[in-house]
Amino acid sequence: MSTDRTLPLPWTNVYGLSRTLVALGTAGTLAFSSAETLFRPVATLGTYPPCDGVLSASAFCATKDSYTGLSWTMYGCVLVLLFAASGWRPRLTALPHAYVNYSVFSGIAINDGGDQVALILSVLFVLPALGDARRWHWGEPPAPSASRGARIWALLGVSSLVVLRLQMSVIYFQAAVAKLPHPEWYDGTALWYWAQDVNFGAAPWLSWLAGPVVAAPVGVALMTWLPLAIEMTLAAALLLPQRYRYAAMWSGFALHVCIALVMGLWSFALAMIGGIVVLCMPLGSHLRKRSPAEPLASPLSSSC
Repeated sequence: MSTDRTLPLPWTNVYGLSRTLVALGTAGTLAFSSAETLFRPVATLGTYPPCDGVLSASAFCATKDSYTGLSWTMYGCVLVLLFAASGWRPRLTALPHAYVNYSVFSGIAINDGGDQVALILSVLFVLPALGDARRWHWGEPPAPSASRGARIWALLGVSSLVVLRLQMSVIYFQAAVAKLPHPEWYDGTALWYWAQDVNFGAAPWLSWLAGPVVAAPVGVALMTWLPLAIEMTLAAALLLPQRYRYAAMWSGFALHVCIALVMGLWSFALAMIGGIVVLCMPLGSHLRKRSPAEPLASPLSSSC
C-alpha cells in the first residue's frame, strides 16, 4: 500500500550522535567516580543504593553490600555504555543502555539532573533503536521500504523522537520560567551568588577569568540573562524556522559547555547536548561531509 504521505526515517547518524553523547555522559560519571563517592549514606534518606520495591531492579542492588562488588558493577555498566556509544548494533544495545541509566539514576546518592535527563532520553531512544537494523548507527540510513513492518517501526521511531523533542522543550521552558520569580534572576545578579559558591563556583584555574566578569555589573548581568534567553529560545525551538533552530542549537551547545567548564557538570552537559541535537536538527536528517554550497543536512523520507 502506498499513499501520498511521507514519513522521515529515524535511523540516521543524528539520532546516533545523540545516543552516543548521552551514553558517554553516564559512562563518564561511572568511570571517573569511586563507588564510595556514588554510593554512601545520605542524611534522612538512608543508605545508597536503595533497593526497596521497584528500586530493587537496579543493577547495583545485586552488589550493594560491598564497595568492591559495586565497583565491578560500575565497570560492567561502563562497558555497556561504551558499546552503546560506539554505535554498534543499536537494536541490541538500546535496552541495556536504558537499564544502566535506570540503575544509575535510581542508585547513586549524588544526582546532578543529567542522570534523570539521560534516563528519559535513553528510554525514548529504545523504539528508534529497536527498529534500526544497521550494524552501526553512524551508517547511511536504510533505503525506504514499503513493507508494513518497516513502516510501523519507522512510525514508532519517529513518534518517540517527536516525544523526545517535546520533552526537551518542556525542560528548557521549565528551567527558564522557574527562575523568573526569584529577584536575583530578573535583577541580573544570580550568577554572582553562584560564582561565590565553593561547590559550584569556577574552578581555580578558571577563576582569573570568571572573577572579573562577575564582579562587573554588565558582566554579571549578561551571564545571568543570556542563559535565560538561550533556554527560552530552545523551549520555543520547534516553533522557529530551521535556520533559527541551528542558531539555537549552537547557542545551547555553548551554554552547556560553559556550565561544564565552570561547574564541572560534564555528564549533565553531554546529556543536554544530546537532547539538543534531536530537538534542533530536522527529523530524518543525516550528517554528511559536504561542500560549502550544500546544506548541513537533508531530510530523508520514506513512502508509507
